[in-house]
Amino acid sequence: MKGMHLAELNVGRLLTHTDDPRVAEFMENLDRINGLGKRMPGFVWMMEGSGEPGTGNTEAKIEGDPQYVSNLTVWEDVASLETFVWGTIHKQFYERRTEWFEVMGDMHFVMWWVPRGHQPTLEEALVRLDHLRETGDSDHAFGWSYLKEATRWSSDGCSRVAAE
Repeated sequence: MKGMHLAELNVGRLLTHTDDPRVAEFMENLDRINGLGKRMPGFVWMMEGSGEPGTGNTEAKIEGDPQYVSNLTVWEDVASLETFVWGTIHKQFYERRTEWFEVMGDMHFVMWWVPRGHQPTLEEALVRLDHLRETGDSDHAFGWSYLKEATRWSSDGCSRVAAE
């Protein structure tokens, strides 16, 4: 969309606390995957945590729950985000999400267009996610299937485990 960037929020609830050995592999690879994302063509911005190694953005609690983690990023366009999600090692970790995360019954991923230079807050993103959950895809909040230019999610995407 001309003059706009694509924002995305992905939330999940870890099976256990971040320092538990059962989620250690996920936690140990957060910096690696986030670092890869930041180096990708088309990457614009990422909500950051404390900066402590191996923590990603796990300090941003949702509803005060320490097991909820979120990833909020902005991309130049759909193709850039698709390349990162489905065309890098990120996909391998995404395919293994049930090893570390609860299966969520509701939508846990949302995208929306933001003006260039806008850095959305977690609160703003959660409002978009709630809107998507309540009303379905719209110009205000949407998933992959709403974007005509998005193709990799259906051809390269992972097996569906929960609402996407």
